[in-house]
Amino acid sequence: MSEQKREPLESPSPKLMIRVVAAEVERAGDFLLTQRRPQASFPLFWEFPSGRVEEGERDEEALKRELSERLGVGAEVGDCTMFVKQEYDEYILDFYVYRCVIPEGAEIKALKVNDWRWVNPQEMESYPFPPADAHSIKRILDEAAGPEPESESEPEPEPEPEPSAD
Repeated sequence: MSEQKREPLESPSPKLMIRVVAAEVERAGDFLLTQRRPQASFPLFWEFPSGRVEEGERDEEALKRELSERLGVGAEVGDCTMFVKQEYDEYILDFYVYRCVIPEGAEIKALKVNDWRWVNPQEMESYPFPPADAHSIKRILDEAAGPEPESESEPEPEPEPEPSAD
C-alpha cells in the first residue's frame, strides 16, 4: 500500500472585525427603527439606525454621519447603553448602542434605508431584527416590562394552637 502525502492544513484566516454604532432614539415611549434595504445583508429587517465606524473615526462622529446620510437628521449622541459582540460566518461584529436625541421638529427622511417608524416596545416583537439588534431590543422590552412582580400567593394560614396537655 502506498502512503499518501498529506498537505499541511491551512489555519483559518482571522475573521474580519467590524465596529458598528447604533442610535437608541426614544420619543414619548416609542423608539426609532429603520428598515434595511432589500439588497443589504438581513434584507428588510428592522434595526436601530446604525452604521459602520470608518477608519480613524470616533463612535460619536460615525453615528452623527450615519444619521445624516441615512435619515437626513442631526443628533445629539449620549452615553453608550449596550455592547454586543456578535459572530457571523464571515465576520465578527462589535455593536455599540448609544442613547441619542434627534432635535424636536427634525424631518426624518428614508434616504439610505427602506423605511423608518416610531415603534412602541410592546409592538417590537412583531418586527424581524438582525441578531445584534435583537439583544438590544430584548433589553428595551425587559425595561419596558418593569421589574418582575412579586408573587401574589395566598398568605399561609396561622398554625392551629396545639391542645394543652393538662
